[in-house]
Amino acid sequence: MNYISRIFRRRGFGVQLPFAFDLITGVIYQRTPYYAYEPLRRQEKQLAPEKDNHWLSEPLRLKRLLFRLANEVKADTIVDVGVLAASSLYLKAARLPIDFLYLHHYRHPDVVEAAFRVCAPRATRRSLFVVRGIGRSRAMKQLWARLQNDPRVGITFSLSDVGLLFFDTSRHKQHYEL
Repeated sequence: MNYISRIFRRRGFGVQLPFAFDLITGVIYQRTPYYAYEPLRRQEKQLAPEKDNHWLSEPLRLKRLLFRLANEVKADTIVDVGVLAASSLYLKAARLPIDFLYLHHYRHPDVVEAAFRVCAPRATRRSLFVVRGIGRSRAMKQLWARLQNDPRVGITFSLSDVGLLFFDTSRHKQHYEL
């Protein structure tokens, strides 16, 4: 899909499903600061020196997206599979009532797939799985295609490097590229 059509999709143009439109405009591309952003940033700065070289640096934009998504789905259980990273602070801060899974070990697609296989049977209609690195390698691109086509998965979103898998199959299965 070309860049121009992605620009229109990010604003919700051409998206007919109200759930998808609300997610795109009110969560994915939300620019309003949330109550927890500043306290999380301070906490992250305090913890970073303690984590030495094993602390994975992730873009602030991604960490905030994870926080907003976890808040949106009101996850009871949040699972983080990957390298120790500041994103875990943002996910824990959204503690709300396996509904949310963050898979970000993209250098090892086999680990990502194994975690998906373990967690997918426990997914509910409210579940959201976030996969980072969907375009990083041929193996991750192939894995992303398999995850999108899993019969338990309903609506999916591709946000260049991050993929969102929703497990509500009561809606028509669709794939959005943003």
